Amino acid sequence: MTLNHFCYFLLMFAALGSAFMPHSLGMWFVLVNVLTLLVYGADKLAAVKGWRRVPEATLLLFGLTGGWPGAILAQQSFRHKTQKQPFRRWFFITVIINLITVIVVAYEFYLPG
Repeated sequence: MTLNHFCYFLLMFAALGSAFMPHSLGMWFVLVNVLTLLVYGADKLAAVKGWRRVPEATLLLFGLTGGWPGAILAQQSFRHKTQKQPFRRWFFITVIINLITVIVVAYEFYLPG
């Protein structure tokens, strides 16, 4: 199993695990942010050691699924993916998409009206 496949396995495991917990949406955000932090850390380690890396599409997907705060923390903590401009631009787009989605879901399902 490659590192990329393992990342997706962990993401699916977090989704299933959070679905069966109280406050499943809150648990999802906690789990996906912790996983995102760990995946960025693993990618930084792989970059330093010259090992096979986590694809940027996987890193972006983790951010898009709600892990962008963990990604920002990881980028600053590990000094990883902070200078690569095409990645930064796509990362910013995924953050905007995620925030719009959260606002729409909150408006449709949680706010009275």
